Amino acid sequence: MALRVVLAEDNLLVREGIRQLLGTVADIDLVAVSTDRDSLLEAAEAQEPDAVVTDIRMPPGNTDEGIQIAERLRQTSPKTGVVVLSQYSDVEYALRLFEQGASGRAYLLKERVSDVDQLVGAIREVARGGSVVDPKIVEVLIAARERAAESPLRSLTPRERDVLGEIAQGKNNAAIAADLFLTERAVEKHINAIFSKLGLSEEQDVHKRVKATVIYLAEQSPSAEARR
Repeated sequence: MALRVVLAEDNLLVREGIRQLLGTVADIDLVAVSTDRDSLLEAAEAQEPDAVVTDIRMPPGNTDEGIQIAERLRQTSPKTGVVVLSQYSDVEYALRLFEQGASGRAYLLKERVSDVDQLVGAIREVARGGSVVDPKIVEVLIAARERAAESPLRSLTPRERDVLGEIAQGKNNAAIAADLFLTERAVEKHINAIFSKLGLSEEQDVHKRVKATVIYLAEQSPSAEARR
């Protein structure tokens, strides 16, 4: 069956662009389109979609409405996945999106919207309870973490760093193996080494691995320091 999707975007050009892109995908059924937070919440309640794709900033406040929606739906419609689109590679927004749980949540930069495979991949992932973090966010987090004194990230091999980036994007072992041209056994060994070096407990569920990794990487980032 097709995935039922609600879209929220106040910019006409972006909204119509996404609408047309999703219209080319056979297993996506765009059941409602909204232009602000309140109409999106009404549509989500009426349509009970599998996933919501929402801009991070919309009326009425043009601040963090996408994050507010994700938090609200976590309570009112926990099976509805949410893909938040943002122009900003802002670690703080990503952390807020995932702090109540990473399952069924994705944070993508708007520049990814033109790549229908990435956007639809994120929709499918959140609809089945998975998680996706934009690769640029992962790069920012890793760079900030590496600047911390005596960061254990420095002990990772180049291949382990590649695998860590894939984990943080929500990919399972099979997908990581395919992307990096490794065997699944090799990926498993790399992951065990990474979690051991970083002092993280191994988690079998992909979304738990994403949350653990993102929180770890953000622990010493500038935005994390500012909150202390």
